[in-house]
Amino acid sequence: MLKAFVNAFKVPDLRNKILFTLFIIAVFRLGNHVPVPGIDVGAIQAELEKQGQTGFLALINLFSGGGLQNVAVFALGIMPYITSSIIMQLLTVVIPKLQQWQDQGETGTKKINQWTRYVTVVLALLQSTGLVFLFHNPAVSGFDIFRPGTFTASRVAFIVLVLTAGTATIMWMGELITQRGIGNGMSILIFASVISRLPSEGNAILQQGGTGKFVTILLLGVLIIVAVIYIDQGQRRIPIQYAKRVVGRKMTTGGSTYLPLKVNQAGVIPIIFASSVLYFPGLLASVYHAQWFQDFVNNHINNHRSLIYMTIFGLLIIFFSYFYTAIQFDPVRTADTIRKQGGFIPGIRPGPPTATYLNDILVRITLPGSIFLAVIALIPSVVLAYWAFNQFPFGGTSILITVGVALETMKQLESQLLMRHYEGFLKA
Repeated sequence: MLKAFVNAFKVPDLRNKILFTLFIIAVFRLGNHVPVPGIDVGAIQAELEKQGQTGFLALINLFSGGGLQNVAVFALGIMPYITSSIIMQLLTVVIPKLQQWQDQGETGTKKINQWTRYVTVVLALLQSTGLVFLFHNPAVSGFDIFRPGTFTASRVAFIVLVLTAGTATIMWMGELITQRGIGNGMSILIFASVISRLPSEGNAILQQGGTGKFVTILLLGVLIIVAVIYIDQGQRRIPIQYAKRVVGRKMTTGGSTYLPLKVNQAGVIPIIFASSVLYFPGLLASVYHAQWFQDFVNNHINNHRSLIYMTIFGLLIIFFSYFYTAIQFDPVRTADTIRKQGGFIPGIRPGPPTATYLNDILVRITLPGSIFLAVIALIPSVVLAYWAFNQFPFGGTSILITVGVALETMKQLESQLLMRHYEGFLKA
């Protein structure tokens, strides 16, 4: 592997791509430490410390690489873009025009990406405005980031503008990495955000629990990484046979290939969905002042050591795994595409029987994938329930993102090396 990295720096254009990617990451990390003027940073840092790692603010802080706790220029991070991408994927199923764009190939993808950018800016405006007013309302958020006498219309407009511009800049930098660097730009920036927090969180574990617990958690983290890699690479390969066809005056030769169906088809999205859903009871409790409801939310929903919280969180992850997989993969369209290309699954008739066969397989393999996601996501809660830690550095979301992006980037670098006749990371 070290030889492969050395070979990558021997190729001038590949070396320039790697250095450009590192430069953009450095700019991104700098933006996470430049605070917006006139803000009490200590108030939000104390609230994030109290929430732990699975609150809504902690989720935004994770994807911003710690930018939210500094109320930095890049405080919103890449979260509005992730939400925008999910919304566009959901709308593609229900809006025929978006469905047509998706079927147009690269041209349609560019149109969808352009609208994704527009939606990202709108969401950044809404989210930054909501956070500003939320952080000024101690009755709801529990703290106030504005110093006395500084909450004015001009100050609010300035902060909203800065946070929205920061999100737009992150989106632009991600696209620059995709075009001129290595890997998917947005994924690389999320990867940088996640791993930037690991040293500080590991040091906190060492200070709180001592060397023994630190080593135990480190070994647990290694086991989680191995398990995530194993499941992430796991797939069910559906054999597809293509018959000989006559197209014009040419005869195309038949052949066989396979359709890969991943065990974890939905990726990290179900965990994000489930975390967002569990945020709303706490928000509702701050508005609906019934004592029994507030006690239930505080004792069971906001308490990540609670067995009820773990059960609800796990069931939500399993539900959203099936939900997002059903949206992302359409067996009917896939079966129709195979039929139009002259292919068929051995032993299965083309058309509706093929769609039914693919759907049955997808339902079966999604179950272990969703249970695995739930287990990985609940490991921090289980550890926190037995050990009095405020944070756990190997959360499910962090590990899934880190491992997934690292594997994908390594594959792209591998393909670049093989194209230039260099030995890659993987040996045959």
